[in-house]
Amino acid sequence: MAALQHLSSSITAPLPPQLRSRFHPRRRGGCRLLPSASAAPHSAQTDNSITRRQLIGGLQAAAAAAISLSPLGRKALAADDSLSEWERVFLPIDPGVVLLDIAFVPDDPSHGFLLGTRQTLLETKDGGTTWAPRSIPSAEDEDFNYRFNCISFKGKEGWIIGKPAILLYTSDAGDTWKRIPLSSQLPGDMVYIKGTGEKGAELVTDQGAIYVTSNGGYNWKAAIQETVSATLNRTVSSGISGASYYTGTFSTVNRSPDGKYVAVSSRGNFYLTWEPGQAYWQPHNRAIARRIQNMGWRADGGLWLLARGGGLFLSKGTGISEEFEEIPVQSRGFGILDVGYRSEDEAWAAGGSGVLLKTTNSGKTWVRDRAADNIAANLYSVKFINDKQGFVLGNDGVLLKYLG
Repeated sequence: MAALQHLSSSITAPLPPQLRSRFHPRRRGGCRLLPSASAAPHSAQTDNSITRRQLIGGLQAAAAAAISLSPLGRKALAADDSLSEWERVFLPIDPGVVLLDIAFVPDDPSHGFLLGTRQTLLETKDGGTTWAPRSIPSAEDEDFNYRFNCISFKGKEGWIIGKPAILLYTSDAGDTWKRIPLSSQLPGDMVYIKGTGEKGAELVTDQGAIYVTSNGGYNWKAAIQETVSATLNRTVSSGISGASYYTGTFSTVNRSPDGKYVAVSSRGNFYLTWEPGQAYWQPHNRAIARRIQNMGWRADGGLWLLARGGGLFLSKGTGISEEFEEIPVQSRGFGILDVGYRSEDEAWAAGGSGVLLKTTNSGKTWVRDRAADNIAANLYSVKFINDKQGFVLGNDGVLLKYLG
């Protein structure tokens, strides 16, 4: 396949026949914001102030003592979601909306945006406690019901992508949004965007095309020479199981802070990686029997992998690897869909039927949090903006906020 061409104000590269198929991912997996390091330990000897976490711990102890005297005993305590590290935030949206991504303005952590299906766009100015619907006139001029997939901020500049193909840009922290024109010949559906600097961004499609801009989206340049299907079909001897005559797409894409990508094929039978400077995606056989659900980057630079059916695996060492170790988790038989790191030691995993798991030792062991046990929803995404601000996104408009 010919190399992907330079993009002008609209993407004009012809669309080869092998790229015309479309796969609609169940969930977009990118836009991950890894947290900063954990806060320094609190000194109880010299500081009489009480943090929210300490207050919650004291309430839990008091509640346990009171409930132990009641006829219901500890069963009542187990059913009380209010003592969890998470609380549910109720949103002004219709039932059935699936929340897909969240981002905050770096210079103002109280100001953020929440995306979802059915053209859902919500804005908060109090750190995520309350949300209000936000409309964008340029996205309402046409008779489309957009699914906003991904949002990213760098300074006051922000980017939103959606489906059908729409790209929005702001330079004033979201006060106004401008629509960037795109050609219908863009190879694949846009699934990920990352703000990288002054008027700069990286854009990824589910066909594996990667484009970069440095002038607010006026011009785009291909960062990779060919899409994944072209690479695999050209290299018959790649040795990747299921890659011959490949016509699929990505189901999830995740980016590390230093610009490396990991993506899962739509069938989950292998995964691919790309690092800045490489001309092609690098395919990798999966080292496990079950198909891959999702993959992403740990806070220490290693990889995590979720298998269909509830398996959780961590790569050995840091960086790109094909060696993984399975970690036992209590997922109650439901699949795990995403992992988000609050620090190198603490991470949270979320999945089907309100599954919410926590580790405080870099993933060696996991315990179940009962915050969403009574919520009939699947939890698709875990996002930590920093070590004190995190969210879990799900279907039916379910949003959990980390108490911090």
